[in-house]
Amino acid sequence: MLKEGRVATRLPAQDLNRAKAFYADKLGLHPAEEREGGLRYVCAGGEFALFESAGAPSGEHTQMGWEVDDIDATVAELRSHGVVFEEYHAPGLETVDGIADIRGNYPSKGAGERAAWFRDSEGNMLGIGQPVHA
Repeated sequence: MLKEGRVATRLPAQDLNRAKAFYADKLGLHPAEEREGGLRYVCAGGEFALFESAGAPSGEHTQMGWEVDDIDATVAELRSHGVVFEEYHAPGLETVDGIADIRGNYPSKGAGERAAWFRDSEGNMLGIGQPVHA
């Protein structure tokens, strides 16, 4: 039953105005729909919504991600708008200039993935990935 459904992510925001400004100014995204307590965004492969919440995300794991064709260009563009990327230096996960090479990740998509992560204004951990083809 769910296989035929569209995936739609929901992210908490303690301050919707601050989040709306971040998504517009830093990511170039504008809501397709606004209602009291929520903003809905539509991207090429799905949608996500920000909802007003008193709670805060843990920010300890990727809560939403985009798959792109050119991660280097995407990271450079986002940096030019003030997005700050996470740096990781741990066994099995090492970033260089904000981008990690992850071998064997989702082998049906290729030989691995290049990935980068950043936090939005509300502390949600967002990711960008690019499949690596052998």
